[in-house]
Amino acid sequence: MAATLILIDIQSGFDAPGWGARNNPEAEARAGALLAHWRKAGAPLVHVAHRSVEPGSPLSGDGVAFKPEVKPLPGEVVFEKRVNSAFIGTPLDGHLRGLGARDLVICGLTTPHCVSTTCRMAANLGFSVRLVHDACAAFSGNADTGWSDLPPLSAEEIHVSAISHLHGEFVDAVSTERLLEHAP
Repeated sequence: MAATLILIDIQSGFDAPGWGARNNPEAEARAGALLAHWRKAGAPLVHVAHRSVEPGSPLSGDGVAFKPEVKPLPGEVVFEKRVNSAFIGTPLDGHLRGLGARDLVICGLTTPHCVSTTCRMAANLGFSVRLVHDACAAFSGNADTGWSDLPPLSAEEIHVSAISHLHGEFVDAVSTERLLEHAP
């Protein structure tokens, strides 16, 4: 069976300035290229949206909308979550097992939060995971060094650190280009 593509939280709420500076401005375009490839192959895919319950969250109201590059088509599977992991409070695990899925390809926003948490859980649940590092992005607001004397981390440092913590232990980190050569 072809790998299942999971697109995590690629939503308009991440355009809000409160997240801070971000890295990887081409992440959405790369996620869109992955999505187009999966659609063309007729391979399984899942869209995940974060619908926050926090008052004033940018991921509520209009901020829940998917970005145009990855907008689901009618009939495509969409799960909404309220926490970081796409496996908590959604039927994702049962859906994947119902498909007979063993291999997952994951991308989305943000690298150190929902992407990382979902990747870790997927691996712990026994799935093989490829994380498309250049189809993910982080924001400077994703890390708080206020607990220490360290300076704030840049979005790129946060992203690289998150990918590095996952690679080899929970995922195989790959580029969009490399993945598209061999996918789905």
